[in-house]
Amino acid sequence: MKLSRIINASGKMTILGGSKVDESVAEKMVFGAQNLFLMEELIEVSGKHIANLFGVESASIVASASAGIAQAVASVISNDHVLDPYNTNNLRRNIVMPKGHNVDYGTTIAIPIQMGGGVVVEAGYANACSLDHVESKIDENTAALLFVKSHHAVQKGMPDLKEFIELGHKHGLPVIVDAAAEGDVAYYHHLGADAVIYSGTKTFEGPTSGVVIGTHDFITKLRHQSKGIGRVMKVGKEGILGLVQALDNHFVHEDVSLDDQKKRLEIFHSGFQGILKSRNVQDGAGRPILRCELTFSSSEEAVRIVNHLKSGDVKIYTRDYRANEGIIELDVRDLSDDEMKEIVVAIKEGL
Repeated sequence: MKLSRIINASGKMTILGGSKVDESVAEKMVFGAQNLFLMEELIEVSGKHIANLFGVESASIVASASAGIAQAVASVISNDHVLDPYNTNNLRRNIVMPKGHNVDYGTTIAIPIQMGGGVVVEAGYANACSLDHVESKIDENTAALLFVKSHHAVQKGMPDLKEFIELGHKHGLPVIVDAAAEGDVAYYHHLGADAVIYSGTKTFEGPTSGVVIGTHDFITKLRHQSKGIGRVMKVGKEGILGLVQALDNHFVHEDVSLDDQKKRLEIFHSGFQGILKSRNVQDGAGRPILRCELTFSSSEEAVRIVNHLKSGDVKIYTRDYRANEGIIELDVRDLSDDEMKEIVVAIKEGL
């Protein structure tokens, strides 16, 4: 069996390995793999460096955003009892979150919450959650509030994040923000969140990893989890050094502008002209990302094309969340111009 060649028009996806890393990141990963470090020291030094980059109190690298969620939850439940977040005598383990944020991003977010010893308590409804809904779920067994900032989550009818954070602090509760694929670096921390979790590969084009930024007190407790559940989801030295380099790059390189994205997307629009309806759409969560939206004659046709693209020797992945509506999207961030033209040809063949 040989490995498939992948063309990624779906965006930064875990199932495809996240991101392609820059050569400088790969070099640092090789350096990390070929050298030895006192790991506790490496994590502490890298955390201080990242905190300075972000302009926040404290930071720590973890194995992934999911690992960050699990360890953050364990931190608020076990407090200083790092080895025992599952102690059934500790009833204060409820994690309150809007129902519309209880999403599946490859696994349900309930899984890492439960791994951290938490119990998910949903507030409100799938399409509507107010601060009153959230407050009604807070009781003596509440350990923290959790807010998910993601294109996977319901965008309408959800609480304002700043007010959500203020509500948590009003009740003396820490607020955790899962911002795995978001690019608003440190924004949520400066709103007052106690811990904000990012994916190292999705947000910063680094190796598979995660970074948690937050208050000094919170991150200190999170680091203690390396002696608890963090031990089974530890990040390697090559991942730490690779992510630090990716973060250094992130703060130097400018993001591709919307105008530049529009110019690149013309390859798709000209290729599908007279064949399919195409238009530019911005990311549903409001990120500065433009994609090409293709509308097919029926949902059956869209699903068939999605399956056709994945079935060849070269497997093409698109954003197919709305294929059941007859719509797919094409993300250009990991595509070369030649790959964009290959996608046009493959879709025409499928039609």
